[in-house]
Amino acid sequence: MRIASDGSWHYLGSPIGRAPLVRLFGSILRKDEDGRYYLVTPVEKVGITVEDAPFLAVELHAQGKRDTQLITFRTNVGDVVVADADHPFRFATDPDNAGLKPYVLVRGRLEALLARPLLYQLADLFEEHDRGEGPETGVWSGGRFFALPPECLSPKT
Repeated sequence: MRIASDGSWHYLGSPIGRAPLVRLFGSILRKDEDGRYYLVTPVEKVGITVEDAPFLAVELHAQGKRDTQLITFRTNVGDVVVADADHPFRFATDPDNAGLKPYVLVRGRLEALLARPLLYQLADLFEEHDRGEGPETGVWSGGRFFALPPECLSPKT
């Protein structure tokens, strides 16, 4: 089994088109300390390949402002999560085009990559915040400020 970088699930080279089956597999997915992904049932543990993140955030809702803001996501497998201290953002730079790739922790060690339209919604929520060491750019959610790392802000040459 394989989860493609676009969030689609594949079995023996063919996409799994049944959403309930993908949700079922998503509910038994786990990432262990060894960094590998497994589908785990009471009787079996099967390794699978994940090209990027196992889930894709496909819906974003924001309410409130600054430190009272809550950003809620729904994933392609139906998980709903609010970005906060227990479900933090992680920002990376796409090696192919130097673009921003935001992730949110869903459960355990499993992350969701924000779909491209959600990246634009999230970017509209970015603001500057100064924690005493100069201004940082990032986003508030769940009472926490998630700053973009400097490598995601500096222009690529």
